[in-house]
Order: sequence, then structure tokens, then C-alpha cells
Amino acid sequence: MEVLTELLLLLLLSRIFGVAAERLGQPASAGEILAGVSISIVALQLGQQLPFLNNLVHSEVLAYTADVGIFCLVLLAGIDTEYREIAKHSAESFAVALGGVVVPMLSGFALAWLFLSGSEHRFALSLLTGIVMSITAVPATAKVLQELQLVHTRMGQVILGAALFDDVIGMFLLAVLLGIIGSGDVPGITAFGILLVKVSLFFAITITLGVKVYPHVSRKLNTMQATSLEFSAMAIVALAYGLLAESLGMHWILGAFMAGLFFESSRVGSRSYLEIKLIFTALTRGMLAPLFFVSIGVRFDPQALTAVPVFLALLLSLAFAGKIIGCGVPARMFGLQRNEAIGVGIGMSMRGAVEFVVLSIAYNAGMFLTTDSNHLIASHLFSGLVLIGVVTTLIVPPLLRRLPIRN
Repeated sequence: MEVLTELLLLLLLSRIFGVAAERLGQPASAGEILAGVSISIVALQLGQQLPFLNNLVHSEVLAYTADVGIFCLVLLAGIDTEYREIAKHSAESFAVALGGVVVPMLSGFALAWLFLSGSEHRFALSLLTGIVMSITAVPATAKVLQELQLVHTRMGQVILGAALFDDVIGMFLLAVLLGIIGSGDVPGITAFGILLVKVSLFFAITITLGVKVYPHVSRKLNTMQATSLEFSAMAIVALAYGLLAESLGMHWILGAFMAGLFFESSRVGSRSYLEIKLIFTALTRGMLAPLFFVSIGVRFDPQALTAVPVFLALLLSLAFAGKIIGCGVPARMFGLQRNEAIGVGIGMSMRGAVEFVVLSIAYNAGMFLTTDSNHLIASHLFSGLVLIGVVTTLIVPPLLRRLPIRN
């Protein structure tokens, strides 16, 4: 009964805040995170008088449900990624992605390294900050570009392609970070080489299966006219890819993303693609994603806003400046107009769900726990990085709307 009550309250609040955010022209995820933040603030003030609020903040059921939400969000991100259409702008996209990873990552790492002096986990937390700064959220970015009718422009295609490359690079960096967490030290040249071989092997296997094997299986299922079987096949592939990633020392999130990437209409048939995408989107965005985003919000410490304001201001400034410079300069070099190049940098600044997935993985791995509790910046770093995701998600759409760009 208690489990059902917790899920009922959390889902109800997250959906109310999510719908309110959409009415204001903002992504639902931003409202759902704010729902969690609101619960955290109220629990901080009234937790002793109303113990059930503390139960919501520390709910184990919410933590398990959030993991399922991560799986579905990443799988859906892969499904939403149309890599065939962006291939024609692959050169520009890769250059933009590379600049959009290197510049924000180095600046984020340097800032965290400077402020985390004395922390026991200085290198790992600095690397995490750099990774978070380098991330671009494919689903959130694609949604904004669709709303502004910019998907099929050169700028829109460059952004989507770069965001895809960005996420793949980010997944590799996450694998490196998790290796550091597991070993407690920076991997040497040999260990790094082994990790690179494992990542390459994973992509080689999943791409080969996605191109050569999965379409044949899907066509067989398609002839049976059984959407439920096709849905199960997609889920089984995602879980199997996840296990493969885990067996190679990486996170299962890579498997979910790659399984979704090769689930496209040209391979599985337009009917299956549309039906399954509709069902899966409704399940994910209607229930699992809101519970995941509210789980991020309840971990947010509002005291960070007053405890480390200078650090947060610099972090937010670099979050935009790093992407605008790192992505905008290569875009301009490849011939995009000035406003388009700025638009690429702004569009690549949106972190959204992908950042929160990375933060959740790092949180569950114990990166923000106990040993650095007396270090002011380290103890508030998680909240600062959550703030980046929320602010960039809220600010990017209105900035792009105000930028004069030809459709």
C-alpha cells in the first residue's frame, strides 16, 4: 500500500508540473524535475512533522523505477535518431561535435579542478563535470528544431548529426569515467587501450547485428502481424545489447541506445515502426520518464544556490560559452552563416535528459556520497550539474526562436 501511495503521489505531481511547463512553452522534463525540487524543499522544511515527505525523497521504489526510466529514455533516444538523414552532413557534424566536446569538457574540467582543490575525488569529479558540460541531448534538441521547423535546414541537420556524434563520444567518456570509479585510479596506457578495444568491439558487434541480422528477424515477425512480438523483440535486443556492454566493462546504457538506433522504418517496416514507437513513447513519456525526472529533482539541494553562487554562475556561463565557441567556430569554418553558426552553438547547449541519465549513473555509482561531505563545492556539485541541465533546457528554445535564421 505504501509503495502504491508513493508512486501515485510522485507520478501525479510530476505530471501536473510537466503539463504546466508545456503550457508555458517549456519541455515537460523541466517541470517534472521542478516537481522533485519542490518535494525536496518542502521535505527540508516539514520533514519532521510530515515523515511521508522524507519517504518520498528517499524512496527505494522511485530509485528502481528511475532505472527503468533511464533504460526507456535512452532506447527512445536511439529510436528518435534518424542517422541516415544526417549522414550527408557528416563532415560538418563531426567537426562541430568534436569542438562541442573538447572545448566544454576542458573548460568544465579546469573549472572543477580549480574549485575542487582538497577533494578526495578531485580528478573523477572534475572529469564528470567536463563530461556533463560536453553533452548534448539528441531528443530534446530534435524536439525544439521540429517546433521551429528547422530540422531539414542545413543548420538543423548539422546540429542533429553533431548531437549524435556528441552522444557517442559522451558514452565512451562515461565508460572511461566508470572505469576510473571502479579502479579508483586513472587508467594507464595499457588499460586505456584495452578499454578502447572493448568499446570498438561493442560497436562492431551491435552495428553488424543491427544492419545484417535484426532486419531479417523483424521482417519475419512483421509477417505475423503481431505488434506485441515485435515490441518484445526490440526490448530483448536492447537488454541483450545492455548485457553485452556490461560484459565488456561498459554501462548498459550504451546497449539501449544502439538497439534503438537501428530500429527504424526502413528496416522493420513503417507499420511496425509507427505502432511500436507510439506505444513506447506513450509508456516512457507518460509514466517512466516523469518518475525518472522527479527522482533527479528530489536529489537537488536548494541550499547550493546560496552556498556556492560564484561556482554555479561560472559553471552556467561555461555551459553556454563552451558550446557556442566549440561548435560555432567549426560550423562557421564549414560555410554556415554567422547567425546559423551561433544557432548551432546554442542548439548544442541543451543537455536535457541525457545529462540527467549520466548524473544518475554517477550518483548510483557513489560519486557524490559521504567522503567529500565537508568539501563545500564537492557536496553541492550534483545540484550544480542538475541546475545546468534545467537552465539550458529552459533557455535554449527561446534563444533559438529569437535568432534570425532562414528556414
